[in-house]
Amino acid sequence: MKTIFYFVIPAIAFVVILSNALFGHLLYDSPYDQDINKYSVYVHLQPEWKSYPGNILFEITNVWSNPEPKTNTFNYDPSIEASLVTDHNFNQLQFQNQKPFVELKHEFSDCESSWKPILYRYAIDSIRNNLEYMQGNQLNNDPYVQIFPDIPNEKYDLEEQKDLTKNGFVQFIPICTAKEITSYDFSISTNDDNSAFDVYFVDSKQQVENYLKNNSFDFYSHDDCYALNHQSYSGTCSNVSPEGGILIVLTDNLELSLTKIRINIHERI
Repeated sequence: MKTIFYFVIPAIAFVVILSNALFGHLLYDSPYDQDINKYSVYVHLQPEWKSYPGNILFEITNVWSNPEPKTNTFNYDPSIEASLVTDHNFNQLQFQNQKPFVELKHEFSDCESSWKPILYRYAIDSIRNNLEYMQGNQLNNDPYVQIFPDIPNEKYDLEEQKDLTKNGFVQFIPICTAKEITSYDFSISTNDDNSAFDVYFVDSKQQVENYLKNNSFDFYSHDDCYALNHQSYSGTCSNVSPEGGILIVLTDNLELSLTKIRINIHERI
């Protein structure tokens, strides 16, 4: 059955693309109601890190309910050359535990700009998503609100993870919301089978500083708001403050030249 899908789905994709070429002017409406913030954070670790010369790429999709969409919201087509639609900030040299790294953020990271997929782009993304769904890489067929399977790390136990994360890399991913209190679904996965992450929902970016100072910080401790020593995880965190977000801790034993961390956060309606 799966073999048939591998032939049928590319055929459907071809029809969608051909339809766009012939009738694209009729397909420029978005079927998606909530705003989507898509951006990425690229981290280049310096020689002081054990993971050097490795790099980290955080790929973030944030879907949220914006009651007053900005006028600069646009229908984004990822097939367009990235350099034409994406701005970058300056390379920023930063430090964690006296270890330097260079961070580069792509745009859409400030909850000010957003995009909604045009209909043909949504169709193509849905087809790609269904392929991942059939392969077991995710548990649903929504291309922008993805649910990843719960995969604990089996390479080593929690005690070793605690030791490895003491000097690991910490990243904060903020939410977007117009509410005073909100709830978020979130999912995170890594492409590195030999390492793991810890993830926590926290009330503000200040918790990053607290964590780096003495590994003591506050986080939402109720069920599903955090996970330790995982390679893939999905959860839901309720009663989150508007300054809140996800705190991710990676171990400093990354072996890949580029470790990709996929993050999806979705504000519940």
